[in-house]
Formats: sequence, structure tokens, C-alpha cells
Amino acid sequence: YRESKTMVLLKLLPVALMGISAQAFAPATPSTTSPLSSASSLSATINDDDIASSSAFSRRSAIFSLAGLAASPLFLPALPASARLEGVNKPELLPSEPGLNVIQVEKFLTKGQEKRLNDLLTKLEADTGYRVKVLCQAYPRTPGLAIRDYWDLGKEGAKDDKYIVLVVDEFGGKGNVLNFNVGEGVKFALPNVFWTRLSAKYGTTFFVRENGIDLAITNAIEAIVSCLRSEDQYCVNVPEQGMSMRSLGM
Repeated sequence: YRESKTMVLLKLLPVALMGISAQAFAPATPSTTSPLSSASSLSATINDDDIASSSAFSRRSAIFSLAGLAASPLFLPALPASARLEGVNKPELLPSEPGLNVIQVEKFLTKGQEKRLNDLLTKLEADTGYRVKVLCQAYPRTPGLAIRDYWDLGKEGAKDDKYIVLVVDEFGGKGNVLNFNVGEGVKFALPNVFWTRLSAKYGTTFFVRENGIDLAITNAIEAIVSCLRSEDQYCVNVPEQGMSMRSLGM
């Protein structure tokens, strides 16, 4: 009797093992970030406690898809296809003047602030080779995919991957306003943790409510410029406010 029972158990064992998913033994795959050329991005954003709604997430996912800066899985939850907003391609919203570093479809900055940032970023590129761009928008009012051609970003086989794109969108006051796309040539100088801390410091709804979205943008850009102009050209922490004009290259 014992032998027959043992034989039955041995026959059932392979069947039981087949019911265990192979996923249980597969190693966890970490999230990764890629440059525009691979149609994904580093969206270094931190959500406030008050932005847990799926609608806010879907709007933020849409902005990166529409701009050719596909939403990164690093900080955003996966969304069903039905929850994603459609991408946009509106070259008519691009400025007629070529080569601007700051584009304001949505006016978050004064003319003076816009000119100052544009001059600051032009000088940074001339001195260091790093290209930093700013797009202010209110989805769906955005150039979307057309921005890639205007700024010559992430094209197949392109050698210039030292770029940073800051996309600023309030998402109806329900999300972090600072969203970054970072080329591979910048990720060693400014790793993922830097972008996480930068958006957490200046992009939250609390900071914008207390200080204004214009200060969120200018502080973030000045922090980036200061880091890229530092002796080490490396940052993991966000520089303190009150940086000298010299540290900004002015």
C-alpha cells in the first residue's frame, strides 16, 4: 500500500511543478532610461501626495508621447491603452524664429525671463557643448513631435546626445510641473537621482503655489547650468539657491 501511494505521489509531482509559473524564478528586470533616439525618456518627476489620480498620470504620459519623448516607466505607472491620450504633431505652434532655446506655447515666463534663460543656455552650449532646451505648454497645446526636428533631437544615428529638454506643463494643477528628457551624453554628469531631487525640489504643486511656476523653471535651469559648469561637471544633489552669476557663466 505504501509503495503504491508513493508511486502516485511521484506521478503527481511533475504536474504540480508545471503549475508554478516560470516568472517565479525569473530575475527582476530593473527600469531603465533611454535617449530620444530609442523613443523613450527619463521623466524625472516626483508626484505630490495630492496627485494620485489616473487622469493626471495619463496626461503626463501623453505629453512625452506627443513630443517624441516617450513616457518613461521609471516613475510612471503602466497605463492601459484606453487611458492614454493621443499624441500631437503641430509644427504650426513652433516659433518662426529658428534656434530658440526657450519655446513658450503657454506663457509661464515674462519676456525678460525668457530672454535671460535663452541667453544663458546659448552661452552654456557654446562653452560646454551641452544643449538645454525648455518647452512651456498646456497639453494638448504643444508642438508635440515637431519639436524633435526644430531642436534636432534624438535622430537615428545622431552623434550629439548631450541634450536636456525640460517640458513644463501644469497638468491642471494636479502634477509635478517639471519633466525632463535627458540624452545619453548627460547621464554620467547628471544621473537619475539628480533629476528626481530637482523635480522634487522645484516642481511640486506646493512649490509652484508658494513661489510661482516661473521661479520653478528658472531655479531648475540655473541648477542644471551650475552643475554642468562646475569643475567636476557632476551633480547628484541640487545646488542651493543664490548661485553667483559667475557660476552660471555670466
